[in-house]
Amino acid sequence: MRRMSLTSELVALCHREEADPGPDGSWTQLNDEDFETLASRLSDEADAGPLWVFAYGSLIWKPAFESVERQRATAFGWHRSFCLDMVRWRGSAEQPGLMMALERGGRCNGVIYRLPEGEKPLQIERLLRREIDDHESVGSVRWLPVRTAQGTLRALGFWVGVTGRGTSLNQPLENVARVLARACGHVGSGAEYLYNTVSHLEEFGIHDRNLW
Repeated sequence: MRRMSLTSELVALCHREEADPGPDGSWTQLNDEDFETLASRLSDEADAGPLWVFAYGSLIWKPAFESVERQRATAFGWHRSFCLDMVRWRGSAEQPGLMMALERGGRCNGVIYRLPEGEKPLQIERLLRREIDDHESVGSVRWLPVRTAQGTLRALGFWVGVTGRGTSLNQPLENVARVLARACGHVGSGAEYLYNTVSHLEEFGIHDRNLW
């Protein structure tokens, strides 16, 4: 099996201390009422039964929510792509970074998490607050049909089908590699994000040619 050449030692070389610049004023921030309304709508659109979340990047290795089951799943019609421009979190204004989202085309093997029984709107709202913070990102949250060993179900996906301002779509992988090797923000580096994602995908036997 192909192994990743990026090591934890190389990742450590990419780290540097960066201050949090705070929210970019050019984006429209969501307030409490916005989060509640969006969570309610997504809950109404959900299937009956448990809440599933589709993870393809940092949600695999840093889910920040309780789950009672996880398994491999495939989202057809989408693929991983470092296409979100970042000047905060894992990038800076001086050295912008890239974060992962799903672009159209191909297929994406990932992991689905089943959340414990509970109030779906509240569970969804907690997820929303972790993943997005502005109105412009709302359209990237959607229910995805995913295929598992037991059949097809719908899972909640984040940063799906992003377009427009703040995105750099269809970039050559060489360009992505150069950006990730240099970018760092107050929560860490792009290299660290890539390393953690690939390492945890390997635990599930998943290899993505767009990553390594």
